[in-house]
Amino acid sequence: MATKDTVLRLLKNSTTFLSGEKIAQELQLSRTSVWKAIKELEKAGYQFEHGPTGYRYLPSDVLDATEIKQELQSDQPHLRVQTMATSESTMQDAKLAAAKGIDYPTLFVADMQENARGRFGRPFFAETGRGIYMSLLLHPNQEFDELPQYTLVAASACAKAIEKLTGVSTQIKWVNDIYVNGKKVCGILSEAISDMESGRISHVIIGMGINFSLPQNEFPQEIQQKATSIFPDGHALITRNQLIIEIWKELFSYLREPANKEYLSFYRKKSFVLGKQVSFTQKGATYHGVAKSITDTGELVVQTPQELKVLSSGEISLSSIN
Repeated sequence: MATKDTVLRLLKNSTTFLSGEKIAQELQLSRTSVWKAIKELEKAGYQFEHGPTGYRYLPSDVLDATEIKQELQSDQPHLRVQTMATSESTMQDAKLAAAKGIDYPTLFVADMQENARGRFGRPFFAETGRGIYMSLLLHPNQEFDELPQYTLVAASACAKAIEKLTGVSTQIKWVNDIYVNGKKVCGILSEAISDMESGRISHVIIGMGINFSLPQNEFPQEIQQKATSIFPDGHALITRNQLIIEIWKELFSYLREPANKEYLSFYRKKSFVLGKQVSFTQKGATYHGVAKSITDTGELVVQTPQELKVLSSGEISLSSIN
């Protein structure tokens, strides 16, 4: 572990000021090395209070793989976490890892995602240091019909984590979007990769793009009325690490007992689609109807004037909700 990392760990684990001399003695370093480490950490974005008796760590919004991994170890002992300054796509990072035969759960988190995409290849706006862009690679080794509804699980976990840490009320748009105050804050994408020989699902990748603290007036004009951040004034009350950790804690909790469908109850409770007039296109034809229910396997049941339609998330998306 690099010197700056050992200094950071020590300061993070202390609630009081630590002098440069105390840090140097504890880590068997020179005081000059401690001073240089503090400067390196501050350059990377970490914040410390400088006082007459030394340094004290202040909550810093810097993606920290070690912190994330440590907090999630009890849920996923073999989890690896990789943080990056920039990624073309964390989904692609996860797919590449799966192709290389990596057989342990891995979380890829980027400070900026340059080619962010959602369902059907739609672009997702990203901004350096103001969002959370991450993908989790899992290895279920199950038949497809044995898998939990990962997109619904992830949506419920994300919405629940946001509410728990911030008190901000969330809603879920079927099937994969989280909304706050009528505007989108998060898009979720899940993909399964099958083993051609066994026919079982060898890998599942869950991707999330979350608008965390981008000021509302900095969104592109064309999406100003459609998208928002969890902290639209730009001043976050928690760190991205804290939210990342809480989201996956909630997801792993749901996955420990998928049969009890707790995630589905929460998902239905938070849906702002149910009971609403919706429009959708299926096989080239446009339909209108009332969203009646969400099945246990995640389909949306819509009553049109002609018949009940059961919509699969892989086939269509809602074009309007009234």
